[in-house]
Amino acid sequence: MRTEPEEDAEKRCGKAERGVEGTERMSGMRGQYTRPAEIEARSMELIGKELRGRGFHPDPSTEDIVKRVIHATADFDFAETLFFTEGAAEAMRSALLSGASIVTDTNMAFSGISRKRLGEYGGKLYCFMGDPDVAAEAARRSVTRATVSMERAAALPGPLLFAVGNAPTALERLCGLVREGRILPAGIIAVPVGFVNVVEAKEEAMQLKGIPLICARGRKGGSTVAAAICNALLYGIRRT
Repeated sequence: MRTEPEEDAEKRCGKAERGVEGTERMSGMRGQYTRPAEIEARSMELIGKELRGRGFHPDPSTEDIVKRVIHATADFDFAETLFFTEGAAEAMRSALLSGASIVTDTNMAFSGISRKRLGEYGGKLYCFMGDPDVAAEAARRSVTRATVSMERAAALPGPLLFAVGNAPTALERLCGLVREGRILPAGIIAVPVGFVNVVEAKEEAMQLKGIPLICARGRKGGSTVAAAICNALLYGIRRT
């Protein structure tokens, strides 16, 4: 049984919906955008509009990466802080198209990266952080699991793209392995997050020569950012 106050409230809500111009209808589960593809498309449209309103006009080769990171974080600071070495996005997509695998430093990023799309090009996805022997070796050497994980990855066959979204020690060790000549990545996504050694690790990665790099300058980053960049690269292959 419906009461008069409920009906009055419903009428007021209806009037509010009709009176707000330029926004989606606030009608609970009966919203205008209900399908995942529609929601994502509308989100990207709104992100693009706000970027233009801020006077930001990204390079066409990196625009989808910037927008997908903002979509994953709702943080427009990434429009300013994401750094790309020249041709990095194209080089990484070319490597993925040729079957490069991806190594990440967190199980969260591992879960968020599209293994289905990666597998279509012959690539595999790796994360060694949860391996018991990695934990045991890290404890024995008094180093982080992320450090040992990068060393394990250096022994993998084939071209590798590294997506570091959490641990600065992973990025530091990866840079060390590059300098030691033990690995030459097909690309590095340097987006660890935090307050200790994060900025320094990213700056170290930006000093590497001859390696395609996508880096989130400053403290911000994270596993969601790493996964978003990987997916943007994968989803963009068919458009290149």
